[in-house]
Amino acid sequence: MTGWLGFFCCALYAGVLGIVSFFAGRLLARCTFPPERFPWRAYAWEDGLWKALRIRRWQARVPDMSRLFTKLMPAKRLTKQTAADLPRMIAETCVAELTHTVLSFLGLAMPLLWRGAGGWIVAAVYIVFGNLTFILVQRYNRPRLLRLYQRQRAAGSKEH
Repeated sequence: MTGWLGFFCCALYAGVLGIVSFFAGRLLARCTFPPERFPWRAYAWEDGLWKALRIRRWQARVPDMSRLFTKLMPAKRLTKQTAADLPRMIAETCVAELTHTVLSFLGLAMPLLWRGAGGWIVAAVYIVFGNLTFILVQRYNRPRLLRLYQRQRAAGSKEH
């Protein structure tokens, strides 16, 4: 397909992928993801990447599903009430990373829907801004949440 019809097909495809992946992610959230194991674990070289990308500056501007679906996902802002949700928040980062990784690969089909440069441009925008950005944010936040959870558990064990 070419022209607007190709663009419409890509947009429809992205919309369907988004809806299906949202519900799949809700089912996956109940599974156990070991955040300290491959592929979820953080690597030492990632700190340099986060500094180079200045992720701390822009991560709060990225859309967040927990703001849209407050009953289904734990809030990303930590308070005393949400601190108990840390294990769930850590698991959510794994689910979100997996979901966006799968969506990135599925986005490579867009040039098949819209032949030519347009399909490749839409695929690149979809992958980079619609998925890679979110993968980076999850990988940046997960080690921070894990450290906070470990400190919380250590403080809790000292109280008993």
